[in-house]
Amino acid sequence: MNQPGLAAALPQYVVGEQIGEGGMGVVYGGVHRQLGRPVAIKRLPRAVAEDPRMSERFEHEARLLARLDHPHIVPVYDYVRQQGEHLLVMERLDGGTVWSRFASDGLTAQQSCGIVLAALSGLHAAHEAGVLHLDVKPKNLLFTSGGVVKVADFGISQVVSEGATLVTHGGAVLGTPAYIAPEQAMGNPLSPAADVYATGTMLYELLCGDLPFERGGGPLAMIQKRVYQDPRPLPNVPEPLTGVVMRSIARDPQARYRNAETFAIDLAGAAGHLFGPDWLVRLNMPVHLAPQVSSSSTRRTLRPVERDTVSLTRQPVRATLVDAVPAARLSGSSTLVPAAQVLKPPSSPWLLWLVAAVALVAMVVAPFLATGRELPRVIQSLADPVQEQGTQLVVSLAGFELANVARTADGFELPGAARWVVGGAVTASVDGREFLLVSNQTPWLSIMGSGSALLLLFTFAYLESNLRALRRRQTGIAAVVASVPLGLGLGLAVWLLVSVLLEHEPTMPVALTCGVLGAAAALAASLASKPS
Repeated sequence: MNQPGLAAALPQYVVGEQIGEGGMGVVYGGVHRQLGRPVAIKRLPRAVAEDPRMSERFEHEARLLARLDHPHIVPVYDYVRQQGEHLLVMERLDGGTVWSRFASDGLTAQQSCGIVLAALSGLHAAHEAGVLHLDVKPKNLLFTSGGVVKVADFGISQVVSEGATLVTHGGAVLGTPAYIAPEQAMGNPLSPAADVYATGTMLYELLCGDLPFERGGGPLAMIQKRVYQDPRPLPNVPEPLTGVVMRSIARDPQARYRNAETFAIDLAGAAGHLFGPDWLVRLNMPVHLAPQVSSSSTRRTLRPVERDTVSLTRQPVRATLVDAVPAARLSGSSTLVPAAQVLKPPSSPWLLWLVAAVALVAMVVAPFLATGRELPRVIQSLADPVQEQGTQLVVSLAGFELANVARTADGFELPGAARWVVGGAVTASVDGREFLLVSNQTPWLSIMGSGSALLLLFTFAYLESNLRALRRRQTGIAAVVASVPLGLGLGLAVWLLVSVLLEHEPTMPVALTCGVLGAAAALAASLASKPS
């Protein structure tokens, strides 16, 4: 091993090969010469040593870390600041990370809840000591050979970045954008709620195999989604567990759990409800809980356990995709800026909303302005024969023939179907002479009247549901495509309803105009609602 700087700074240790690397430094294996104790040696980035202010802050943080004594925190044995090196000597854990187990064998919902309860227990102890983690993720949770979960890398991100998320000018992020809290990305004041968010995001991923936001677009795009968008609902997980997870990843810190312990209490209670009060015992995973968390987990519930809990309990979930998001390496030449300086609020699609509004207004106004031709009007009850001179009566709606009857001794008797269809006015002709046939009965008793109103309500409700689903990222391009026929139906419903109520001649040009305007309004609104 060719690390003379490390060997000189740590004469009491035998320094081995590199065993890990991240944006916050490199990790080497080692052994204490006198005690024979295996250790992990974290070599902090050169930028820490070269910045006197950062160096002093980290030395203060290291003293806090060395005082943390908790079963679910990787203990810090030593801190060395010498010969331009900043080194943390920690317990070496060879049981692998939560991520490695999650990506290979997978984890059941019970195991995931147990792992997160252990992490929350350690996080709460650190928070009580004044230390935030700010980089909670599955790769920073390690297993001992006995299966105990421990949280590693406390406080390093907090010292290096002073709490804010930092990026290079090339867009690489110092940290892990998949789990970063919105307030951390924006450089706002931080509290334990930031670690609650990261832990909740991790639990979401462990339970369903994916993250609460769509992947892709690079690290800055990932952060931007967390700042400006609400997370997707947790799929295939029953209540009350879903509610606990979604509260932990609320965008507003005030809407989340105020600290790790309150999160743990609700999580333990939800797990106990779903898996039974003895679920932790059956899990056979050592988890050290505070009394109030433990009592919440074992509290009996009178409500029956849902049937889908059985599959949730036994089915291992695996990571669906390894996020290859480049991390910024903190070196002396790194130029880092707060993410808040380069994040842009999502541009408001005001032009699309303007198009939707103009098309919608035009769709509503068109049937009022288009009154049709000036034709004679015959107003009567359609249950009675039409008393017009001639031999053949043709009744049509916007060019579609509704009835074609010959004259009888009593006049022109419309078939029963036509009587139910017609409301308001329709175009009629007797031997080529055209007039408007107007029903004197309430239009709501006709298919033209009540049918157009029902179509209007249906299409409007369905469109509104589609727009809401698009905004919440619960659907995609399919909803945009579906908006076109729905908008067309909305325009036709408005045209027919107005024509019936005002007793205007219903013509095909006006129908097509309203239908096209409705489709344009719905398409523009759907595109404007779809997050970029």
